[in-house]
Amino acid sequence: MTDTLPACPECSSEYTYEMPPLIVCPECAHEFTLESTAEPAAAKIVDSVGNELADGDSVTVTTTVKVKGAQQPLKSGTKVRNIRLNFDAGTGPEDHNIDCKIDGFGAMSLKPAVVRKA
Repeated sequence: MTDTLPACPECSSEYTYEMPPLIVCPECAHEFTLESTAEPAAAKIVDSVGNELADGDSVTVTTTVKVKGAQQPLKSGTKVRNIRLNFDAGTGPEDHNIDCKIDGFGAMSLKPAVVRKA
């Protein structure tokens, strides 16, 4: 049992009390657990070999990718600098989480599964 209980996440009241397994707020009657007040884990985006990517990284395309509307494919080995991660697109390998500009192609989004951190 902890010495200090967290404030209510609904009304910010500091007068919460414990009623196992919940914590109860007497002012707004909100019930919650300690786990629900914990900070969520930060989402991570990893490349095709498992390296964690960050904004501003440089990556290399590992497979030749056909690009809709382009006359030529994006060849494997193409280096992409200064990427931006888009967490709103999802965090799975099938989501286009990497926003970048590629010389000769322009702005596009890439899947993390087709790049490797350089």
